[in-house]
Amino acid sequence: MKNLKKIMAGLLALTMTSAFAACSGGEEGSEGDAGAEATATTTAETTTAATVAIKDEELNEEQADALSSAMSQLKDVELENKEIKWLAHYDINPNTNGASKKVELELFERKYGGSVKWYQTTWENRYNDLSTYVLGGEGIDFYAGDTGNLPKGIISGMFQAVDPYIDLNDAIWANTKTAMDSYKFGDKHFMFVTNVTANYMVYYNTATLEANGLDDPWDMYKAGNWNWDTFKDMLQNFVDEENDQWGLDNWYNELALTYSAGVPVVESVDGQLVCNLNDATLEKAMNFQYDLYNSGLVLPTEQFNWSIQPQMMGEGRELFWIGGSWEAEGDPDVWTHQIPPENLGIAPTPSPAGSDPYQAAGMEGYVLCKGATNPEGVARFAECTILAGSDESAREIFRQKRMDDAKWSRELVDRLEEINGLAKQYPVVDLAQGCSTDIASYTLDGGGTVGVRAAFHGTDWATTRESIADTIIMLVDEVNDELQAKVSEG
Repeated sequence: MKNLKKIMAGLLALTMTSAFAACSGGEEGSEGDAGAEATATTTAETTTAATVAIKDEELNEEQADALSSAMSQLKDVELENKEIKWLAHYDINPNTNGASKKVELELFERKYGGSVKWYQTTWENRYNDLSTYVLGGEGIDFYAGDTGNLPKGIISGMFQAVDPYIDLNDAIWANTKTAMDSYKFGDKHFMFVTNVTANYMVYYNTATLEANGLDDPWDMYKAGNWNWDTFKDMLQNFVDEENDQWGLDNWYNELALTYSAGVPVVESVDGQLVCNLNDATLEKAMNFQYDLYNSGLVLPTEQFNWSIQPQMMGEGRELFWIGGSWEAEGDPDVWTHQIPPENLGIAPTPSPAGSDPYQAAGMEGYVLCKGATNPEGVARFAECTILAGSDESAREIFRQKRMDDAKWSRELVDRLEEINGLAKQYPVVDLAQGCSTDIASYTLDGGGTVGVRAAFHGTDWATTRESIADTIIMLVDEVNDELQAKVSEG
């Protein structure tokens, strides 16, 4: 990987449009849903004739050399079966209205002669359709990984281990190897993790900081003193309800702050599910959020018709907004927080003082379906995906796109890459949603007054823990027993 400097310029130009759709947090899904009212068993055939093609003879010498360099990073093997079957609400292949080809697909085609056959579903029906196809022996090969897939998809017989088809010691897996362990059950891994990003970051308006004599959180982070204590101190120095100055806003701040301590509700430790509701570090995270609430540092939504107030960030009336990077993509005129692009500031979610900078991690990748007809092909495609995302030339185009479209400075783009780098190095993934609906509803998904979200909204942790811990621990133990039995079956 270190030897790879670029993928050919012509290839990148062709793939840029669709690559950005994949990175923009939902455009790809909406495109796939267009006309997705087909029945659950409808299969959309891959139509290569309609895609944009590059013919070898059209490449100049420099482009051909770059393409060869990229392909040389991939395993030099011959796929016995060249087609891989993909079930999703969106197609990996280019559509017929001029969308360009993804880098990973171009590499897969050129290196292995591979192709992707799309089995169309909808977002609402995807799990039901997956079950129908897998149990029916259709031989679906792969499916998008997400927080709701694992481990329950293993228990239900939908997914199988990926270890027989990859070598995690290969350089191509270096950046996602740590994250892969989040989906390790028993002695096996169950997701091809192709990229890791930070789910959340702290937004702020630099003009607001200057007007109130406050330090820049990014500078504090680089100096090693950006943590829960300094985060709280800044809020205390700013919040003044009588002067219409408010503290921390947006939904799901509680999850970002919880995971920044490094301990999720449910995780895999040495291949076993562990419920952390009685963990001292998780308790520390809950108490910190309870303290923020009781100190009046959380926006009291009840005073604003039970709604968040993102526009206050741009108006200088709020200090912090925790959200995903997608909230500042595209045209700044549509940013909900309305921070002028020249005043946009970002920093990682702070962790406890003295702690590693843990970040809630977003995992991108694929799960391998039970009964897959071409697991080797999926493994090679996953490696093409990693290569496409890590190439410096491709990343430079992504950077420029963000600067052109979202008016980000190069400094901000570099900051985002560093924040994502923290998520790769210190990833925190919660498996509660992937265990069962019951576990999720009592811990993460039951609303702002339930589970680990309740402390941020004014319920002390001792009360919440007493009401749910014994039941959730029992449920997790039951899931773990079922999971280990399935993993042992092979």
